[in-house]
Amino acid sequence: MHTPLDPAALDQLFLKARTYGATANTWLPKPVPEDLLRRLWDLAKMGPTAANSSPMRVVFVATAEGKARLEPALDAGNRDKTMAAPVTAIVATDHVFYEKLPYLFPHTDARAWFEGKPHADTAAFRNATLQGAYLVLAARALGLDCGPMSGFDNAAVDRAFFAGTRVRSNFLVNLGYGDPASLFPRSPRLSFDEACTIA
Repeated sequence: MHTPLDPAALDQLFLKARTYGATANTWLPKPVPEDLLRRLWDLAKMGPTAANSSPMRVVFVATAEGKARLEPALDAGNRDKTMAAPVTAIVATDHVFYEKLPYLFPHTDARAWFEGKPHADTAAFRNATLQGAYLVLAARALGLDCGPMSGFDNAAVDRAFFAGTRVRSNFLVNLGYGDPASLFPRSPRLSFDEACTIA
């Protein structure tokens, strides 16, 4: 477990991996089967969250009916590329995540740490966002390309997919197999000295 990943794995996860989604021509016409989405969940769910709270909920929009429900909520610049993606994951947050803590964190009363507490929504959003990042890396690990994005009407998505619940959308991730010809040159990143200090 303490052996660094080989360079090819680091390339696939970070160094050569790219974000897909600049144009509607981003995605190759290759489907993403349900069994792969199940494998994706089983990998992403293993990342750490506070008290194993696991507040992320995901809707994998993969059908024509699901796409029709999602489309009206998309900003114009995101509509064509999202409709062309084989799957769009709605990464969402369950704001009553603590109801599952007796199962997820059974060795103490962790539910009492959050239920009715003002920090519960912050904890839910933070940990679900963290899980969304795991989802992106898990997708890359399984050979999928990703296009995470905002640029949509959260309230409209919540009405279409989470009505009557305390689940709220956070961001979207288009999933599929990207066409490298659609990519722009990689944008720069900040260096260690520009972004980091050691205290």
